[in-house]
Amino acid sequence: MSGGGGGGGGGGGTETSVGGEAAAGGGDKKRDSPGTAGSPAQLVIKDIGEIHSRLLDHRPVVQGETRYFVKEFEEKRGLREMRVLENLRNMIHETNEHTLPKCRETMQDNLNQVLQRLQAATDSVCRLQEREQERKKIYNDHLLANEKQRIIQWEDFLKEQHNKQAEMDEEHRKAMERLKEQYAEMEKDLAKFSTF
Repeated sequence: MSGGGGGGGGGGGTETSVGGEAAAGGGDKKRDSPGTAGSPAQLVIKDIGEIHSRLLDHRPVVQGETRYFVKEFEEKRGLREMRVLENLRNMIHETNEHTLPKCRETMQDNLNQVLQRLQAATDSVCRLQEREQERKKIYNDHLLANEKQRIIQWEDFLKEQHNKQAEMDEEHRKAMERLKEQYAEMEKDLAKFSTF
């Protein structure tokens, strides 16, 4: 910064001194020319203005440094962003040209295989489901037939039990009648013996 300021100041000094000399030379010519008053005062004021601008006015130096910094920053940043954009463009081109078609082909091949396997699995599941439904139907029909047969057997059993109960009741009644008759005869016999 100080080197740039020195260079700028040196450049300004060269221009100023040359200008000063030219102005001094011109001043001498103006002094010689009639009608110019206060030429030495004007030269002193001009020199004081130049000294003031060299010592205290740093705007040209700061502006030069600022322009240099901005220029360098924008160039470096622009190159970095250009590299990033170029890399992105290359990557997108590579993806569009090679990766996407390869992925599409692989996906189509695999999807066809997956769809075929899925269709085969679906057919197998449908067949299994049909078999299961047929088996359930046969099992339910068999259960219904067995239930009907058991109901018939139960009714037959109840009828048979009722008939056996009726037979047993009849036998019991006949046995009771026989016993009554037997006891009646025994009482008659006893009555005969008691009369003796």
